[in-house]
Amino acid sequence: MDLDLLFTEDELHFRDEVRDLVRWVPRKLLLDMDAEKVVFPREFLEEAGRRGLLGPRFDPAYGGRGMAWTGEMAALEELGSLGTSLACLWSLVSIVGEAIHVFGTEEQKQRFLAPALRGELALAEALTEPRGGSDFFAATTTARREGDTFYLNGQKRFVVGA
Repeated sequence: MDLDLLFTEDELHFRDEVRDLVRWVPRKLLLDMDAEKVVFPREFLEEAGRRGLLGPRFDPAYGGRGMAWTGEMAALEELGSLGTSLACLWSLVSIVGEAIHVFGTEEQKQRFLAPALRGELALAEALTEPRGGSDFFAATTTARREGDTFYLNGQKRFVVGA
C-alpha cells in the first residue's frame, strides 16, 4: 500500500534520507547479526545519528527535527526492510527519549537526549519483569528517593537496547 498521501513533503524527504541509510547498511552487518557475531550494532546507531536521522519528533535544539509521528512512521516503513532488530534499535531513541524530552530537566536533556540523537549514546528500556511480562501496571520494581539518591529495588527480565 502506498502511504505517500499521508506524508508532508518534509516527511517524504526524511523518508528518502532514511532510505539512503538503509542502502548504506553493510550486508555483512546483517549477516553477522543473524549469526549472532554482532551483539550490538553500534555502527548503525552512530551512522543514523551522524546523518541526523534519530528521534525526528524531538525539538531541533537537541538534534531532532520537530516532526509529527507520521514522519517517524515514514522512517519505520523503510527501516522495516532491515528487520526487527535494527528498526527496534532505531525506535528506542524515540521511545526512551520521550520520557527524557517530556519529563527531564534541561541538564538531563543535554546530557542524555542530545548525545542519543547524535548516535553517541545508546538508550535502553527495562520494562519486562519475571512475573508481569510487559504489563507495566503489574510491575513490582520500586524507586525510592532519599535526598539526591534514588534506590531501585526489583528485577527486570529483558533490557531492550542494552
